[in-house]
Amino acid sequence: MADFRASLSDAAPASDLAPPLAALWWAHKGDWDQAHKIVMNQATREAAWVHAYLHRVEGDLSNAGYWYRQAGKPAAKDSLEAEWERIVSDLLGDQKS
Repeated sequence: MADFRASLSDAAPASDLAPPLAALWWAHKGDWDQAHKIVMNQATREAAWVHAYLHRVEGDLSNAGYWYRQAGKPAAKDSLEAEWERIVSDLLGDQKS
């Protein structure tokens, strides 16, 4: 997680970063459109989870609900920052296995 956080000061995410993590990188930088473009055509549960998060950021809870269901995750009720941390942590753990 520390390396991922440190990369947020870079101009772009690492080229070998998985698409859902790259989307979260852009989301953290405030570029919702770039983040959304990355996950909108990805057909994985991880991308669906990030997609849900992005629609929650946008305030479109109905659309977010659809994507949470696609991801097999409960709709988040905590802060956006806490959810971002949880998703990044989970996805980084998945990359290591």
